[in-house]
Amino acid sequence: MKPFTYVRATSVAEASRMVVAGSAPLAGGTDLLGLMKGGIASPARLVDLGGIDGLNGWSRERGAGLRIGALTPLVDLETSDQLARHLPIVREALRDTATLQLRNAGTVGGNLLQRNRCWYFRDAAIQCWLKGGTQCFAKEGENEHHAIIGTARGCNRVAPSDLAPALIAHDARVTLTSTRGTRSVLLADLFTDPALHSREEHTLRRGEILTEVQVPESGLQRRGTYLKAMERKTWSFALVSVAVAARIRGGKLRDPRIVLGGVAPVPWRVEAAEAEIDGHPFSDDLARRAADLLLADAAPLAKNGYKVPLAKELVRRALARIAAA
Repeated sequence: MKPFTYVRATSVAEASRMVVAGSAPLAGGTDLLGLMKGGIASPARLVDLGGIDGLNGWSRERGAGLRIGALTPLVDLETSDQLARHLPIVREALRDTATLQLRNAGTVGGNLLQRNRCWYFRDAAIQCWLKGGTQCFAKEGENEHHAIIGTARGCNRVAPSDLAPALIAHDARVTLTSTRGTRSVLLADLFTDPALHSREEHTLRRGEILTEVQVPESGLQRRGTYLKAMERKTWSFALVSVAVAARIRGGKLRDPRIVLGGVAPVPWRVEAAEAEIDGHPFSDDLARRAADLLLADAAPLAKNGYKVPLAKELVRRALARIAAA
C-alpha cells in the first residue's frame, strides 16, 4: 500500500473542501481499504467522514417520506424492526449482503458507491477498459459473473450493491453535497452506463459527498420484496437479484417497479416491462411477459447465459410474493 495522509472532517462543508484531487472520502472503509491494499486505489489523503454529525441514523416523517443518513451502518437498518414496518425490503436486501462484521462497519453510502467486483478490474496488473485500457478482458475471458445486458461497448462489470435495487424500486433519491452546493438526484441516476458515459461507475462530481438517501411518501406506499441468487448460501455477491415493488389494489399490481441486480453495469430497469403488468392481477403468464421485456436485449457472454433464465424465474417469484402478501 502506498503511503497516505489522514484527516478527520467535522462537517460536510469541511469534508467537501478536503475531498479534492488525490483525496478520497473514508466511511466504513470495507471496500476502499481493500482497493488500496490491492493497488487499485492510491489516494494521497484519506478524509474520514466518521466525525460528522447528522449523517448517521434514519427518520420517518409522515407525509415527507423516509430519510437515511449516508453514514448509517448497514446492520442498524437490517436489525431495526421499526424500519422494517415502513420499508421491509431493506432488511431483505441487507441480511445476506455480507458477514456481520462487514455489516457493522459498512455504511449506506459506501454500499451504494462500492466499486465493481470484476476480477480483471481488481487485478492491479491488468489495464482493463475501466482503468483506461483498450478492452474489457471479460468479453473473451472468465465471464460467468459478468453482465448480460447494457454492455453495448466498454465494460461488462455488474453493479454490486444489494441495497441499490431495493431502494430504486421505491423511487429513492440521494443528496450530493460539495463546495458548489447541494443537489438531489434519483438513486438510479447515480450509476453510469458504459454505453453512454466515460470510464466511471458513478456520477459524483469531483468533491461531492453522498450525505443521505430519501424515499418519498409515494415510494413507501408500495409493497416490495427482494430476492437474490448466490453461489454460496449466504454472504456472497448476487449472481442475479431482483427488487420488485407495487401497490396492490383490488388484487391488481399498480405502479410497479422491477429492478434487476447482477446482470448489468447499472441496476437494470425497463419501463415497458413495468407497463406490461400495471393494472393487472398477478399470473405466471403476466410475469413471463414482463421478464421477457426486461431481458429482451440480453446478449450473454460465453459463460453467463444461465443468468437469463435465472433472472426470469426470480422476477416471477418476486411478483408472486408481493401479490400474495
